[in-house]
Amino acid sequence: MNRRTFVTLMAATGVAAALAGCGFQLRRAPKLGFTRIALLGFATGSALRLELVRAIEATGSTRVVDTGNEAEVVLRCNQDQRQQLVSATTAAAQVRELSLVTRLKFRVTTADQEKVLIPDTELAAARDMTYTETTALGKQQEAELLYRAMQADIVDQVMRRLAALTL
Repeated sequence: MNRRTFVTLMAATGVAAALAGCGFQLRRAPKLGFTRIALLGFATGSALRLELVRAIEATGSTRVVDTGNEAEVVLRCNQDQRQQLVSATTAAAQVRELSLVTRLKFRVTTADQEKVLIPDTELAAARDMTYTETTALGKQQEAELLYRAMQADIVDQVMRRLAALTL
């Protein structure tokens, strides 16, 4: 073993020991303080709802049920919306920049709705993208990728709020 390999190996071992010693761990699905949740008010086939179901069931301890009667906690969606706004145009009135916005308004209550656990809350994520008519198909695919990224951000925010709940 030459000196360079030895130094590299020792440095890697030192970094691994330091990370293990400080308590570093990969991010895991949060532990939720309830076992059953109902997601109500979402549109049929809502991509945001599907992503929330996936994230909630990834915790392993909580499952999504169909009705509020079966649930301990109810997350009621008041608005699940995607918007595409024109941010900039040329002198010839051609679109050059778009703002994409994903918005979720929701509240969380107990199943009997006696206790509001999270009052009406609005989460929004926005991204800007350039636009040209000559690459419209590619820009449409780029917009879809940006919407998915924003949706993932919103789901992460909802999961952090749900993890902080105590019944």
